[in-house]
Amino acid sequence: MKILLFAILTVLNISIAYAQQITNTEKKSAIDTLLSKIESHYVYPDVAKKMADAVRRRMQAHAYDTVSNGIILAKMLSEDLRSVSHDGHLGVDYSANVIPEEAPGTPPSQQVIDDFRKRGAGDNFAFRKLEIFEGNIGYLKLNIFWPGDWIKETAAGAMAMLANSDAIIIDLRDNHGFAPDGVILVESYFFKDETHMTDQVNNDEHTTRQYWTLPAVPGNRLSDKKLYLLVSHDTFSAGEDFAYNMQAQKRATVIGEATGGGAHGTRPYRINSHFSAGIPFSYSINPITHADWEGKGVQPDIVAAKEQALLVAEITVIKDMTASAKDENRKKYLENLITQKEKELEAMKAK
Repeated sequence: MKILLFAILTVLNISIAYAQQITNTEKKSAIDTLLSKIESHYVYPDVAKKMADAVRRRMQAHAYDTVSNGIILAKMLSEDLRSVSHDGHLGVDYSANVIPEEAPGTPPSQQVIDDFRKRGAGDNFAFRKLEIFEGNIGYLKLNIFWPGDWIKETAAGAMAMLANSDAIIIDLRDNHGFAPDGVILVESYFFKDETHMTDQVNNDEHTTRQYWTLPAVPGNRLSDKKLYLLVSHDTFSAGEDFAYNMQAQKRATVIGEATGGGAHGTRPYRINSHFSAGIPFSYSINPITHADWEGKGVQPDIVAAKEQALLVAEITVIKDMTASAKDENRKKYLENLITQKEKELEAMKAK
């Protein structure tokens, strides 16, 4: 539930353009509390200490003395922390509105959750585009992984339309993550049997949670369909989780750019009335690679610039179809389609 609250605060963007002036006393108190929480909760204790030491050195050098705007201070602190950790999930936020002080573990109210869910539904839960391309290639552009229970009807409808395709492309180039159970739901459509996808190691609680594909999904599975995933440097967090683990299972071909490199689970922490911080508390371990994509990103099987990745994927899919085509008319049609798409790609590159 804390992760859901963090997502709600992030998506609703509680930090607004106006920031009241903060005093030196308030500033020092906020920074001291922030560093204490980082040292207590950050996923890697040795890195937490290095970050805290770096910020304290900045304080001793009077780097923050002239900053009286909360938004600017939050940005500076985020940059200083990330310059040490290189952790894209770690960040400090400022809110001009008072952040309520809640007891540890207090979930967001049902009204807040309902409003957030309604917001997602108004965007079709980021199932942004669904098409059938020439050659009978199914295409889904998915920009966020919302919670699995919220998206199950939308996902079932999308998968039903893709079910008659000969191959499927899922476009994650603008997918910035969110809910692990949303990832698992979509992954589950592409496996016949329950499959161990990843583990999440919780440094705060000293526990490990396994994530497996679901024993049943709404509608029919697509486990016999060839799958191709589009990624870019903008693909982050749960979007990377999907690509990394499907690649590790050899269930999908990944096409595009190396992704953003954010593999850590994150929770919100209230620093004081106006400052909060998203602090990573867990990391992933893939059961096949025994590693994750933190700081490295998911490495594509086929490298392509973001804007060219879809055409590269189409060409790749059609070539794979051509290689296995039995009917000569179908094969000729696909060969002509390859020529057409290659011309389109060359024209794009020439621009």
